[in-house]
Amino acid sequence: MQEGTMDRRDAVRDLLADRAELLVVSGLGSPSYDVFAAGDNAANFYLWGAMGGAAIMGLGLALARPCQPVAVITGDGEAMMGVGGLLTISVRKPSNLTVVVLDNGQFGETGMQRSHAGLGVDLAALARGAGFSEVVTLHDPDEVAAFRPRLQEVGGGPRFAVLRIAPGNQERALPARDGVYLKNRFREKLGIAVD
Repeated sequence: MQEGTMDRRDAVRDLLADRAELLVVSGLGSPSYDVFAAGDNAANFYLWGAMGGAAIMGLGLALARPCQPVAVITGDGEAMMGVGGLLTISVRKPSNLTVVVLDNGQFGETGMQRSHAGLGVDLAALARGAGFSEVVTLHDPDEVAAFRPRLQEVGGGPRFAVLRIAPGNQERALPARDGVYLKNRFREKLGIAVD
């Protein structure tokens, strides 16, 4: 596998620029740090301690809010752990959902061991085989900028994008970790009563 060269933090910031009403579910660890560093927003739902759950959480949200765009931003390790969720997404076909995988070929939260993607698993081929409507691999900031408007679309999905990021960790940017607070803030953003 050829290593990616994009800075993960910059790539996520560029991806979420001009996000409008986009709802974002971020995966465990670095993806949540990156989404938070791009700008905290009540429309961000940061997952803590839910390895493998981001994509399936995004599916539920996309099905519940079919007129609103939903993006899942997660890492290659979590995507591999949640392959069953990816298959369920491809079967349910939520047209408003985009799954973005930050692929550095490593398990960043456990010591930078090589992940399945780092050992040769092609995530884009997996998504194509599962039946995602659109599958892309992005290698540079220009490709990220060109793909960004697709996140706003509520038709044509589900989409799957692999961002080839450089290996290594960034300084942590920690969002709130209080699950009740995050849940209530997100519900309020969606206009759902919080009791």
